[in-house]
Amino acid sequence: MDTEQLSLFADVVASGSFAAAAKKRDLDPSSVSRGIKALEAELGARLFQRTTRRIGLTEAGERFLARIEPVLAELELARGEVRAAADLPAGTLRLTASIAFGQHRIVPLLGALRMRYPQLGLHCIFSDANLDLVAERIDLAVRLGPRVEGDLVAAKLADTRYRVVASPDYRDRHPVAVPTELAKHRCILFDLPAYRSRWIFREPSGRLEDVPVDGDLTLSPVGSIRDAALAGLGPALLPDWLIGSDLERGALVDLFPGHDVTATTFETAAYAVYPSRAFLPRKVRVVIDFLRESLRRPPSQWPEEQDRRHTDGENEELQR
Repeated sequence: MDTEQLSLFADVVASGSFAAAAKKRDLDPSSVSRGIKALEAELGARLFQRTTRRIGLTEAGERFLARIEPVLAELELARGEVRAAADLPAGTLRLTASIAFGQHRIVPLLGALRMRYPQLGLHCIFSDANLDLVAERIDLAVRLGPRVEGDLVAAKLADTRYRVVASPDYRDRHPVAVPTELAKHRCILFDLPAYRSRWIFREPSGRLEDVPVDGDLTLSPVGSIRDAALAGLGPALLPDWLIGSDLERGALVDLFPGHDVTATTFETAAYAVYPSRAFLPRKVRVVIDFLRESLRRPPSQWPEEQDRRHTDGENEELQR
């Protein structure tokens, strides 16, 4: 009996079938079946109950799994510590994020990530669907909320805030002094129930006020709301990670800088979410650390903002 046999057995249990374990390992299903049969023969006990539709552990299989899981975890931890001391992270990391966050905050960081870890590849899946990390074989998700389901772990990357913003031209044409005056405006609304009917404002004193909002323009995804606000189509509730550079360069203005504002909760953040395991792969750990470091920088240090300023400077030079 060797550790490869033990690892194969644990993979079959975690995957739920011989075929799924074979796919994970890029093996022929028959080779997985032979490996399990050889292990059962060596142990002199049946580990799985097999039917045409599913497999399940026998009582002996359950006892065996309970014994070997800590051993496998310790072995993987020992291997990882040895590799981490000598090697740069390598391989391909599958990462998912929402479309807007991926486009605006992840993609601009890929150049710096590649430079820091040249042997690390990324397979990015940007989707507004809440993908199943285990079923989709995803190593890491960046999600804009702490809620996780199943055997997952969430670690905060950076706090986020929402602001009510408009273009300077819109503000000059349609001034608004206090949040309740939004009732007179056609707001740009996000196509989620909690965002379409009221926004919640918190004063410095802590007093909360629900402000009804309405509008004839409802958009999704959130990037299209930013574009509509930049075009002067009305006030919009948008996250700072999307509009931070727009505020700094004056393309958008914060209509209520003295208030906190949200549609759901004030405790918003970007979280790294990953499947729970005894040993977190080094490639996942270094990407989490990189994202935490990068996402906490002010907008003026965001790569896309630095590129935009460089381009603007070149354009000004050409016009002279």
